[in-house]
Amino acid sequence: MDNNEVNLNGSGEQKSAPKPLRKLVKVNRENRDTFQQYPPVNEEYHGRYEAPPQQEYHGKHEAHAGEYHAQHEASPQYAGRYAAENGGGYYDDYDYEEEYSNKRFSFKDFIVKTLAVVTSLAIIAALVVNVPIFADKKTGGNISLINLIKTAQPMAKEGLLNKENVTLNIDTEKVEEDYNDGLDLPQLIEGQYSILFLGFDEDEFNSDVMWIVQFDIGHGEMNILQIPRDCCLPDYTSSPSRKFNSVYSMGDYSVNPPIQRVVNAVQENFGIPIDAYITTACFDIVRMVDIVGGIPIHLDNEIIYEADKIIPAGDVTLTGEQAEWFIRFRNEWLQGDIGRMQNQRRFMSAAMMKLFDIVENEGRLKLYSYIKQIKDEELIYTDLSIGDMSKIADFASTLDMDNVRVNMVPGEDATFYAEDGEEYAVYSVHKAETIALLNEYYRPYQTAMTPYDTSIVELVLDHQYDVYDDTNMTFEELETATEPLRDPDKKPSWKVD
Repeated sequence: MDNNEVNLNGSGEQKSAPKPLRKLVKVNRENRDTFQQYPPVNEEYHGRYEAPPQQEYHGKHEAHAGEYHAQHEASPQYAGRYAAENGGGYYDDYDYEEEYSNKRFSFKDFIVKTLAVVTSLAIIAALVVNVPIFADKKTGGNISLINLIKTAQPMAKEGLLNKENVTLNIDTEKVEEDYNDGLDLPQLIEGQYSILFLGFDEDEFNSDVMWIVQFDIGHGEMNILQIPRDCCLPDYTSSPSRKFNSVYSMGDYSVNPPIQRVVNAVQENFGIPIDAYITTACFDIVRMVDIVGGIPIHLDNEIIYEADKIIPAGDVTLTGEQAEWFIRFRNEWLQGDIGRMQNQRRFMSAAMMKLFDIVENEGRLKLYSYIKQIKDEELIYTDLSIGDMSKIADFASTLDMDNVRVNMVPGEDATFYAEDGEEYAVYSVHKAETIALLNEYYRPYQTAMTPYDTSIVELVLDHQYDVYDDTNMTFEELETATEPLRDPDKKPSWKVD
């Protein structure tokens, strides 16, 4: 063992000599600056990133001076997530009776979530009903569910009209080819929409009321043409009297449905293209009037329909039954059926005012509910869809009463000598005067009608009177119109003034 070796284990085992120290490097001018970054020999070394002298290092993200309580600690003392407010300790079991409605259940959150679900379902439903996935029998294409419902014709019990061979004679100088009236109706002529209205008697065999209701959408007007039930159309019915009211039941039997027979007669005699029809019976009018709450009207004198069916004079609101008596009453009128038609005008005007009142005071939704109820109870038959009825009702409710007028087919009373040898009292049409009337009011977008464009047959060529050649009245005038003339000799014998 060398003198320089030490036996650390107290044994005689020898250890290898330690490695010599690294040779010191002499500091010269070139490397002197390198050592200047280190502290002098007599100063304590703290490392490159040491905190400033006299401060204790607490880490990069240390909290400010004070006791550390963790990032999400409650203040002042943590007592658990559901600790009571003043208890001071941690509770494993939550007090549901006192705190559930305030902590676990939020009515506001429930409403928000419910609305979110409902809104999502509504959006999905809207997408489904608007996707064109249903076959449209009319066009051969596809149609959405919502349009399928709108265009459905659930009340078309009379059948659908044939509109393929209708003579239109559109005047291109009055209306351009791409004209659009904005109402989006299935029209034969853009700008107008014409409805044939028939009201049947108790037996539903002959039609007592025959109106053509034409909506002139382009000009914001409505024109109603009354056709007398006794109007003689020799070529359109097999009835011995050849009266218009028998065309439906005794017209050309090769033409079906029966409503088509009446439509053909109207189009070929009066040159008005018919877009749709409405039929009803006198007893159905009773129910419809009751549904809307009656029709207010002023009567100059009482009306005695029968001994036990009397409508008093003055301002009255006609019930359904009284409305039927009113529009069918004819016994005392000096002009018989013509007097009844004049009285029916007053009823139409009063019914129109009722429509305005419903829209103004009850709202359009209420009007639609009345239409739906009439549809559900099948009080009318019509090929109008629910959507089309709503559009027409909307348009009618915007009309000024001065822009709604009613006319009657010009003519006079005559005698028809039938093949069976009988004589029938009928109404003979004045052809030239009727053509002039039609051109002025009922053909706003068609070329002028000529005598060659109509099938009208005159029974009386040498006219005896022209009382009915101009019966034009607006609904504004009808509001103050008096009743038709009465025949004193037709007063009931038991009636005492």
